[in-house]
Amino acid sequence: MPRLVQRQEILGLEAYEQRRPAIQQRVLFEKARRRVHLGPDLTFLFENAETVRYQVQEMLRIEKRSDEGSVLHELSTYNELIGGPGELGCTLLIEIDDPRERERKLSAWLDLPKHLYLRCQDGARIAAKYDPRQVGERRVSSVHYLKFAVGARTPVALGCDLPGFGPEGRGLEVALSAAQQSALVEDLR
Repeated sequence: MPRLVQRQEILGLEAYEQRRPAIQQRVLFEKARRRVHLGPDLTFLFENAETVRYQVQEMLRIEKRSDEGSVLHELSTYNELIGGPGELGCTLLIEIDDPRERERKLSAWLDLPKHLYLRCQDGARIAAKYDPRQVGERRVSSVHYLKFAVGARTPVALGCDLPGFGPEGRGLEVALSAAQQSALVEDLR
């Protein structure tokens, strides 16, 4: 089962501030191995204990909170991003700078979460599980938390088959690099 971040792993504010540069460097490396771009607008960041621990520490730092209730709340919230047994959890960011273009695409892509998948080495396409609360009546949210139940399979590609998506409007699939595949397999262990 993927490892969740435990309370004893969370540093106090002062200790975190002292170690933050080294922690940031390590986490940026791990995030780079788990970041996948699908076209110019979609960025997927596959989460693990390292990325989640960093998010918890950063939230506590930004909010300048160290009370036990705040720490436990952040742990509970961010640990949900990590997939369960045989699952990969990820954050999807829809990144469109132009406000008009962003609004147009978020409306046109209302069904986007239903069309996201990981393709595995054995050819299986694993559809994303998503929170339907992140899809409105007229537009999709620009941030999604997804899970892919791949089991023991090795993911080799990430795709979207939403009609109208991609350069020719027939969807888009991108192969995962060897480093990305290796990172995701590590996360499944």
